[in-house]
Amino acid sequence: MSELPAEGLGSLFSPPTEAWIPLSPRYRALKHRMVLLVWGCWAVLTVVALALATGRWWPPVVAAVAFAAWIAYRYRRVGRSYRAWGYAERDTDLYVRSGLLFRRLVAVPYGRMQVVEVESGPIERHFGLASVKLVTASASTDARIPGLDAAAAAMLRDRLTVKGETQAAGL
Repeated sequence: MSELPAEGLGSLFSPPTEAWIPLSPRYRALKHRMVLLVWGCWAVLTVVALALATGRWWPPVVAAVAFAAWIAYRYRRVGRSYRAWGYAERDTDLYVRSGLLFRRLVAVPYGRMQVVEVESGPIERHFGLASVKLVTASASTDARIPGLDAAAAAMLRDRLTVKGETQAAGL
């Protein structure tokens, strides 16, 4: 069995020539706030429940310290996760990368695209963000780019639609 050189693994998840286009910084801010809101609510509920159920001071304190550590870890992880996302537009295909522990690289040929969807929920709209999702002819490709500025998502949708139409014309 042959071994890959260390730089081989890094190049496995890199586009051949183009640079990665990052997500909007507002997406990172959204994710940071969601970590604080969601895990903060869980922490408060758990600490209050432990205080009422046990009547002792130390179980809620231990839970509060554990939640504080967990929230700090999740908050820091958002930045790493944000940097792991990116996309690169090439002449014939679109690359999308994601993942921290399990890295993922999807290459979508423009000629195989059937639908380009733009999605934006209420929280994303509040932050001026949208997601672009690509549906291919095989319907097995899950190429989704979250956290784009709404204007950038609209421009990407238009570019991908045009490239998809021109490259599918030869099929």
